[in-house]
Amino acid sequence: MPRFQEHKGLDLAQVAQEILETWREEGTFARSIALREGCPRFVFYEGPPSANGLPGIHHVMARTLKDVFCRYKTQQGFLVDRKAGWDTHGLPVELGVEAMLGITKEDIGRSISVEEYNRTCRQEVMKYTDKWRELTEMMGYWVDMEAPYVTYHNQYIESLWHLLQKLFDTGLLYKGKTIQPYSPAAGTGLSTHELNQPGCYREVSDTSVTVLFAAHDAQGLPLQTEGLPTCVLAWTTTPWTLPSNTALAVGENIDYEFVSTYNPYTGVPFVAIIASARIPAYFKADGSKADMVPPSSPQALLPWRSLRKVKGRELVGLHYAPVFPWVRPEEGAYRIIPADFVTTEDGTGIVHVAPTFGADDARAAKAHGIPPMVLKTTAADGEPMVDRTGRFSPLEDLDLDFVAQRVNADLYRPWGGRFVKGVYTSPDDPMGGDLNVDLCVELKQQGLAFRIEKFKHSYPHCWRTDKPVLYYPLDSWFIRTTALRDRMLELNATINWKPEATGTGRFGKWLENLVDWNLSRSRFWGTPLPIWATDDRQELRCIGSVEELKLECEKAVQAGVMAANPLAHFTPRDFSESNYNAIDLHRPFVDNIVLVSSSGKPMRREPDLIDVWFDSGAMPYAQWHYPFEHQEEFNAHFPADFIAEGVDQTRGWFFTLHAIATMVSDSVAFRNIISNGLLLDKNGNKMSKRLGNAVDPFAVMQSTGPDALRWYMITNSQPWENLKFDRAGVEEVMRKFFGTLFNTYAFFSLYANVDGFTGDEPQVPLSERTELDRWILSKLHSLVTDTVAAFDDYEPTRAGRAIQDFTTEHLSNWYVRLNRKRFWGGGLTQDKLAAYQTLYECLETITRLMAPIAPFYAERLHRDLHPATSPTTPQSVHHTQYPQPLPGRIDAQLERRMDLAQRITSLVLALRRKVSIKVRQPLARIMVPVLNEEMGQSLRAVESIILAEVNVRSIEYLNAENSTIVKRLRPDFKKLGPRFGPAMKELASQLNELSQSQIAHFEAQGSISLSLRGESVTVQLDEVEILPEDIPGWLVATDGPLTVALDISLTEELLQEGAAREMVNRVQNLRKASGLEITDRIVLHVAGGPKALAAIRAHADYVKVQTLADDLREYHTLPDTFEPTEVALDDSMGSMRIAIERNA
Repeated sequence: MPRFQEHKGLDLAQVAQEILETWREEGTFARSIALREGCPRFVFYEGPPSANGLPGIHHVMARTLKDVFCRYKTQQGFLVDRKAGWDTHGLPVELGVEAMLGITKEDIGRSISVEEYNRTCRQEVMKYTDKWRELTEMMGYWVDMEAPYVTYHNQYIESLWHLLQKLFDTGLLYKGKTIQPYSPAAGTGLSTHELNQPGCYREVSDTSVTVLFAAHDAQGLPLQTEGLPTCVLAWTTTPWTLPSNTALAVGENIDYEFVSTYNPYTGVPFVAIIASARIPAYFKADGSKADMVPPSSPQALLPWRSLRKVKGRELVGLHYAPVFPWVRPEEGAYRIIPADFVTTEDGTGIVHVAPTFGADDARAAKAHGIPPMVLKTTAADGEPMVDRTGRFSPLEDLDLDFVAQRVNADLYRPWGGRFVKGVYTSPDDPMGGDLNVDLCVELKQQGLAFRIEKFKHSYPHCWRTDKPVLYYPLDSWFIRTTALRDRMLELNATINWKPEATGTGRFGKWLENLVDWNLSRSRFWGTPLPIWATDDRQELRCIGSVEELKLECEKAVQAGVMAANPLAHFTPRDFSESNYNAIDLHRPFVDNIVLVSSSGKPMRREPDLIDVWFDSGAMPYAQWHYPFEHQEEFNAHFPADFIAEGVDQTRGWFFTLHAIATMVSDSVAFRNIISNGLLLDKNGNKMSKRLGNAVDPFAVMQSTGPDALRWYMITNSQPWENLKFDRAGVEEVMRKFFGTLFNTYAFFSLYANVDGFTGDEPQVPLSERTELDRWILSKLHSLVTDTVAAFDDYEPTRAGRAIQDFTTEHLSNWYVRLNRKRFWGGGLTQDKLAAYQTLYECLETITRLMAPIAPFYAERLHRDLHPATSPTTPQSVHHTQYPQPLPGRIDAQLERRMDLAQRITSLVLALRRKVSIKVRQPLARIMVPVLNEEMGQSLRAVESIILAEVNVRSIEYLNAENSTIVKRLRPDFKKLGPRFGPAMKELASQLNELSQSQIAHFEAQGSISLSLRGESVTVQLDEVEILPEDIPGWLVATDGPLTVALDISLTEELLQEGAAREMVNRVQNLRKASGLEITDRIVLHVAGGPKALAAIRAHADYVKVQTLADDLREYHTLPDTFEPTEVALDDSMGSMRIAIERNA
């Protein structure tokens, strides 16, 4: 029975299925962990996905990266625990449930109870768990999904409460009212890191308007300039904020001008105040010379004259009239104030200020005593004009007394209830339409619009609803992250970011401009904020554990503020699942808990939930239920040695991990990180179901197998670069890499089984092996060195490409092809044994090298190469040690020699293809200029290999100064031009005038020094192109300093040998097609013309040896009993017809 399994073909998908079943039966993953018990740890954190969404092809990319390094480190001897996790709170779950139930946020607590809603969320959040498990297993991602951390579990929430209490106790958790991003579609505020997720800022086209604010003096009378009314020009892309305007801002040191002109829509003359730098954007130069008459149309040339210039500080304090006087604000509004955010990059250089809808606006207004535009509704006082659904508050929602005292009901009523963004409305909304257009029309009709136009700009959108966000004054709980900004920057500098630019750029710049973290979320399904407060907010208490909450509940019962303790059945310090499952730390359970303050007052919980990103960012602690249990496990697993997720997590999970670890432990959360790029379609477009370009990961893996997909994703481009996914690329990986490796093993197993090679034979000493054996083993250990260095540097692409290049170009295309005759015929000689042992070592080492990237086929190959395992040979390749480089096996000089042979071979074969001369056709000679003594020695050492590979009879060595091959230089102007500028023409002239000996010296040294305009300059070899001139009857090619000339003339003798080689090739193909065994002897029958038969007679011995023919019989015409095969030869030789039969 053959020792080495032989396979008829390669089906990577089938291989994966078989290996998966083997892993299940043998518990291979668990065994890989058990084998490393007691070894040094390599700590990995799994970023938790949300299981209420289906996994996509991009998840395969991220999970492959994680798996590669966990497998690699395991093979290196580290203990690598891999704990899975599920992100189970927040908007993704809630919005999905609302869509499923056909409700909105407003229905919760009305048509459906909070309890019922949260129960549905709990059920739906794990909706696609089975699909995630299927993907994880199918792609070979080893992670412990049997004991995952789950963010909605009570133990996890308790750990979060502990961390929040630490922040509260150290003054890092506080409540404040500031302008914050708010998503009306989601019904909750957002943190700045949520708003900075990739894709949140999108280019939109909005209606913009330049408004005329009529200037007044201190007594409220219209300001006149040269007898004309004076207006302040201000520009906005959000006309809906104009009713909330309470100030205009200027730059104190900016130059402004009073410009006499006309309203382009009404023709009314007036004087505009505008920044000097913005005059060209609004007034054409020709208008300053035009007659001062009203324009005939809004498109006509607008006459204007500059009357006087002032500094911005001179405008401060000027009063003006509101354009939409619907509501009267508190005293002090409608003044011009200074602000440092005013620029002259766009607009008019004067900024319209609405303090309720912009953080900068609010700060500037507060600093100068400008009141915000706020309303008193039936529910609350101090509300912005736009409610939380994104519409102007309906008049009927306002407090009656407030309306009577402050609101012009006639002006306000038509606009109340209108949504400020069209995307918030439903198609059948009777108050739909584009509010901003309608407001601009109103301004135009009142003569208060100077310019109305569409403007393209970037606007933030909610990361989960894809709808625009608004900015609101929100009462929120914040984490004072700014207090530790410098420490976060210091710690970030110690992290190994891949790519480095993300750490110093995208992430580093984010930290430099950090603002406090808005923790509050006005939702239902999430971790409740564990803070209780008295009604007067004079006493606050942050709860840090269930045990503490139970104790406080007991006090509340004793004080009479609660009838019974809802945690009465909870047993503190009993960490069993049953104990924790008996309670629920979500809403509404915690909402019903009323505590008692130290002064005896009732304390109710702050209604907010916390940002779901805090959930995931706290996983280093909460996954172990820290600090309540598993403290040793936490200490052993903090911080992580490695994490990997998509670039979209840079300001999400990466930030929250880093921020929480800094604030709680004064430590990094992770030491090494790969931030992988986006997965796009082959045309560079973002994948989506809507565009129809989304790729089903299951379908791809079922077709090509997971290994091909993983290998493609890792080797196609660096992980942090965006990958343009092309299925054709996956199929190419199957053919070029896996197909080549399969064929190499198939060649080995076929002949090893014939000769009875087992791999247990005594090793042939390296010194007694051929130069090709020593070379490929040297290359192998260089590969090991490079691969280990690449993986250690978190560069998987470099590692994968090196393995692939070695397998296809060096092992298969060079070593096996050049040595195949050593495996044919005869017994198991020492030379053949050396060949088997060399090839076996290469295959066995490749198997272990590739295992982290291609775990399935590596497993198959390992088991094929080790059919009978022993104590020294682990059953699974994933239980083996990763190869370690042996510097003593590396012969750098030998590798350089063989590299030279490969390069010359490539050049000659390319020249053959250029004139369509097959490699089987011998040629007479090649010429190679020798640049130095080392090159000459190296060439002579590999001469026989080159000649055999290119089928040329001799090499003629030329000295560097030879006159046979003439070369010329062509400067690379793209590289040299920027360096030498005006002197480039003179430099090019000098380079063109170099002698052949100077060019040879240039090639040998890699650079040349020239005198240019009295100065010495150096030109590098890669800054020029060296071109050989043609030689009659020869073809010439170059590769850097290496030049080869090929004699393409054909003699009768060469043609005869070519005919014999062509026939041998066809006979060998016939043998395969006929199903003959490789050892079967044959009789060869040949018919042809005189020249063809003469060629076969001249090389009969060669033909018979190569084809295992005992007899070669010639015919003028083959007998009818044979089915002939035509063999086309050179035109001068005619053709042949051949047939074979097995010689019994």
